[in-house]
Amino acid sequence: MNHPPSRTNLPRNCTFDPGDWRILTRSWFPVAIAAQAAAGPIGAVLLDQPLVYRTGMSFIVAGDLCPHRGVPLSMGFQDGDRIRCAYDGLRFGAEGKCDHVPTSPDMRIPDRLHLKTYPAVEKYGLIWTRLREAAEADPEKQAIYGIPKMPHWDDPEFQQIVCPTIDIGGFAGRQVEGFLDVAHFGFVHTETFGDRANTRVPSYVPETNDVGFTVDYWSSVANYPVGSKAKSPEGFEWLRHFEVHLPFTASITVHFPDNGRLVVMNCASPVSSRMTRLFAPIARNFDKHIPVEVVHEFDRQVFEEDRRVVEAQKPEFLPLDPEMEAHIPANREIRAQTHQLLRFIN
Repeated sequence: MNHPPSRTNLPRNCTFDPGDWRILTRSWFPVAIAAQAAAGPIGAVLLDQPLVYRTGMSFIVAGDLCPHRGVPLSMGFQDGDRIRCAYDGLRFGAEGKCDHVPTSPDMRIPDRLHLKTYPAVEKYGLIWTRLREAAEADPEKQAIYGIPKMPHWDDPEFQQIVCPTIDIGGFAGRQVEGFLDVAHFGFVHTETFGDRANTRVPSYVPETNDVGFTVDYWSSVANYPVGSKAKSPEGFEWLRHFEVHLPFTASITVHFPDNGRLVVMNCASPVSSRMTRLFAPIARNFDKHIPVEVVHEFDRQVFEEDRRVVEAQKPEFLPLDPEMEAHIPANREIRAQTHQLLRFIN
């Protein structure tokens, strides 16, 4: 990748290649669970950029520094639908405008005391933002820079569940790679749904599109929890439909017997190049009587199994050259991921 070496406007202590960072800032990533934002101001980090968010009449995402003396606004407190700095009490309201300086309440407030804000959109129970507009992007890639779509979230027959976040000490690309890797079910997920006696991966073919690729993967591996009394009907083939939205979001729709559908969206939000915060909204049209806490715990167990592997992988970053790592036929999705990331970044 040939990117300019300039570090102008990069976050302090940025861990990304400057060119890669600028490209990734065009994409939307979740930074918070919407239901938790009312307790703001709350700090978050995206692509090494410290952010603060709060809710009032609308969500606000801004840089997490008071422009007066550089104190993190996440140390402050919510004053109605505004934020107060913990140091000198400056108050910030709609669009990050400073509207009150307690020690000089009659002063004309200069523009330099206003916050740098970022767009904020609530979708799938999450607050999404991006650090830079994508207007200057290649027109052929504009679709990539939209918020990813989640199947069935708005379907009235489906239950919507937002799971607690999971922090992973690894690169977001590696985490998504693990989510897509159907070959590891019987080896990594032995405590949740994998079957060590059923590890064959039938052939499948990824199909590319404007935002990434899709995969229909059919197999006899069930999606029931280990120890469950539920059994697949005789001859039933499980369909797992994957949808990948570059760079680091993917969803899986699992087709259960009796027209059951389970959708899990894997939103890998890059805190830094070596830390990922995973958001995982879920939609399903069955077992809606089961407490959401049970769903949360099973989801956590599955992703914890993946986390242990992701944090141990070397190299830490997903190689963008598909030939830098050895592959087996079961890794068609992984090869598709790296090929498409190359298209996204170049």
